Amino acid sequence: MKKHTKGLVLWIVVVLALLAAAILAGSPGRTETVQQAMRDAVLHEENRVALPGGKTVSPGLISAFVVTGILLAGAACIRLFAIPRFRLSPGKLQLVLEEAVGLFDRMAKDNSPHRCGFLGAYIFAAGAYIFTGTLFELLGLQAVTTHGTPITLPAPLSDVNGAIGLGVLSYLVIVSGGVAAHGVKGVGKALKEFSLPISMSFRLFGALLSGLLVTELVYYFVSLSFVLPVVVGVLFTLLHALIQTYVLTMLVALYYGEVSEKSHGKDKAKD
Repeated sequence: MKKHTKGLVLWIVVVLALLAAAILAGSPGRTETVQQAMRDAVLHEENRVALPGGKTVSPGLISAFVVTGILLAGAACIRLFAIPRFRLSPGKLQLVLEEAVGLFDRMAKDNSPHRCGFLGAYIFAAGAYIFTGTLFELLGLQAVTTHGTPITLPAPLSDVNGAIGLGVLSYLVIVSGGVAAHGVKGVGKALKEFSLPISMSFRLFGALLSGLLVTELVYYFVSLSFVLPVVVGVLFTLLHALIQTYVLTMLVALYYGEVSEKSHGKDKAKD
């Protein structure tokens, strides 16, 4: 117990010393104001990355490519090396994978028991992308901007274009459920929720961007740039990864089940 107490006291002393040194050192000065830093974190007008062909893109697009590659490579490795070794008595990796797949499969069956095969596969893929893409910014991978300065690659969905893309794709999946169940009439049923892709897109974008902006704000001031950004960044990232994965997948499953549900008008008339 005494060793733990001494270790905690030592850790607190080190943190306080770093904070005191940062305050005494003051700010080295910046070439941009905090408003400009926050604006660029949203719009990526200045800190852009050049592709081999010379076209400049948002760093969020580079993040999307990297995250997609990680997921595809991980899926291939699991399929080739892990799944053939699955046994009736599961190991740790098998338990984790089965629980993850079962979670989204149960979500699909609970909300759309009549059509859940494709829905379960989609919300699993979307959930894996949101969760992995959100945690991706914790890796701190760097890219070089067109100005020659390094920049940390952000979460793919902190770019509004990425959030809108996922929101629209999810809405098209919902529309496909209505078409599969009711034919052309299903399109009209799904179009009643015309604001759904906007709400899903900006919910993702706003939630992930809020964590990014808070972290940017903390990093901007040198007196706060020791220890605190680690706590703030990790807490915001983990919280958003869990919440946004659950919210989007649940919304897609819920609306998919509504538009693809069979009409029970005749059954009610008989009763």
